[in-house]
Amino acid sequence: MLLANDLAYARFDLYPVSPGHLLLIPFRHVASFFEATEAEQAALLSLVHDARRLLDERYAPDGYNIGVNIGAAAGQSVMHLHVHVIPRYVGDMEDPKGGVRGVIPGRRGY
Repeated sequence: MLLANDLAYARFDLYPVSPGHLLLIPFRHVASFFEATEAEQAALLSLVHDARRLLDERYAPDGYNIGVNIGAAAGQSVMHLHVHVIPRYVGDMEDPKGGVRGVIPGRRGY
């Protein structure tokens, strides 16, 4: 475990999309963010801040994407809640405008 609190922990993604890509995972098995208790949701959000501090120190990224896939239609392939903290770097893609809107090709730009 890279980071942890009473209800959740962080580890590196096994298939990172960028250097430092982390997953934040509750200890209790739930499939969806909406199935997590308010305390578990708060613990995950607390870890987001801890993750940012760690990643800033180790990787010095230029930005972040934070996301949760909920349900197969949204791309969830592991049915255990996990929050992605994805460090972003200038030049890691040609035009990052739109950020998470890019989950639907053709809808990222506006």
